[in-house]
Amino acid sequence: MTVILNNKVDNFFAAATSHKDIKLSALHGYQVVLFFYPRDATPGCTMEGQDFGAHYEDFKAIKTIVLGISRDSLESHESFKNKESFPFELISDTNEALCRQFGVLKPKNIAEKEVIGVERSTFLIDESGVLSKEWRGVNLAGHVMQVLEAAKKSTP
Repeated sequence: MTVILNNKVDNFFAAATSHKDIKLSALHGYQVVLFFYPRDATPGCTMEGQDFGAHYEDFKAIKTIVLGISRDSLESHESFKNKESFPFELISDTNEALCRQFGVLKPKNIAEKEVIGVERSTFLIDESGVLSKEWRGVNLAGHVMQVLEAAKKSTP
């Protein structure tokens, strides 16, 4: 079952960097930004992570937790996070459970072959666990500021 705007997001449990396990229900009382990206250490994904990192304190000030998600391994995530000094955790979704829950797997043509890849997407979950905003097929220019403004508007 994929997420539906203005509906409660099903709880999930996932492994993340810094030896953390993320459980959505444990984040009750905080807004949560989940940004799905295709692959660690690629130019667009690095830029997106850097943008979220640059505004991390702004999100934190409005009780909003930022989490990046891709299908890369925890080892790859740890390396990417350390290299870029990201202040937020990265969730490893190697089994694609979160990708399916949020409906971000899409067919892509790479080198004339069709493959299933992650569509760059961001989701804002309110403090009670309801999906309040989603951005699919994200264009990076100005995206993090759009997410930050939406999070500010959702803050009680």
